[in-house]
Amino acid sequence: MRRDAQARRDALLDAAVICFHQSGYGVALEDVAAAAGVGRGTLYRNFKDRMALVLAVFERELRRIGERLDPAGSLDDTIATMALDGAPTTALFNRLALDLPLDPDSRRQFEMLAERMATMLRPIVERAHDEGRLDRSIGTRQVVLVIRMISNLLLKHQSREEKQAVLVEVLALFRHGLLPRSVA
Repeated sequence: MRRDAQARRDALLDAAVICFHQSGYGVALEDVAAAAGVGRGTLYRNFKDRMALVLAVFERELRRIGERLDPAGSLDDTIATMALDGAPTTALFNRLALDLPLDPDSRRQFEMLAERMATMLRPIVERAHDEGRLDRSIGTRQVVLVIRMISNLLLKHQSREEKQAVLVEVLALFRHGLLPRSVA
């Protein structure tokens, strides 16, 4: 993609995040285009419809989180990073969830995003299993649920310091609850 075309696409995604946060899923796409400083035609050249725009927003955020993820990092650090970085995306998803028409194709595309997240986490989860820091019955899906729960908790706090304090407390709780149990 040419640099100017990529810049317009990025502007549309940035504008979509703002507009979806403010007005929900039903925001007029013309408003998104105007907020991005482009015409409606540019929006439709980049995104075939509203759902394609929503999916592109979440795909970009998942890619950004993946870029900041340290594959050699600990499970705790990974959960903390993904929960903190993912909190704004969680807020956006929560805002849109009630209005998203999840037909079978859209549902499959959202499930594919969840699978990409699980794939990013798999080596870290497997290493935690091997190190005895995570019960083997806990897989990537459950770790994704933990991250989503923590992200939702973090939405209630404003400052980074408050969020860090909550993270420390919640991670200690999860760490204890996710440890392998000795078999008697």
